[in-house]
Amino acid sequence: MGHALTGWRVETADALRHGQDGGTLIEYLGSAPFLSTVFENWESEFLQMAAYVVLTAFLIQKGSSESRDPGAPPRDADLETQARKAGAPAPLRWGAFARAVYSRSLGLALVILFLASFILHWTQSARAAAQEALEHGEAATGTIAYLADPQLWFESFQNWQSEFLSTAVLVVLSIFLRQRDSPESKPVAAPNDQTGD
Repeated sequence: MGHALTGWRVETADALRHGQDGGTLIEYLGSAPFLSTVFENWESEFLQMAAYVVLTAFLIQKGSSESRDPGAPPRDADLETQARKAGAPAPLRWGAFARAVYSRSLGLALVILFLASFILHWTQSARAAAQEALEHGEAATGTIAYLADPQLWFESFQNWQSEFLSTAVLVVLSIFLRQRDSPESKPVAAPNDQTGD
């Protein structure tokens, strides 16, 4: 709500400076400038979480509570046998392909959400840029051509860098710092070189 209300006020003020009507909040909620910023933010969140989930399956950071313990036995070995356990998710019993997809479904879902958000950010940013170009008497760039526009990538990269910075800081700080009773932290008395929780 804060994003919508403050964005609407900014857009209304900008329209009034140009001698135009600012429009209603409902109109703003369907506008390209608003939708572009919504999906720009969602895109970076889903990219961060997809990278985090997939990379933590392969990479290890010694001493980090955010990393799996390299000495621990694999927890997802022999999924065919585990499928027979009581309470095991049904897709594990649907065959090898279903097990392969289901065993990676969280990462796949996050990648799909990232791609959908990126496409919506891109198309709405292209729409907003075309509207702005027309308001200034310039030729509008098409949606496909806008994919090469530095503005789109500036919007994306400024968000991506903050997401990856925050994840890297969490991984590194979790080596040395603790948060009592948090599942994101090692136990308070754990040594700094303990990997995992």
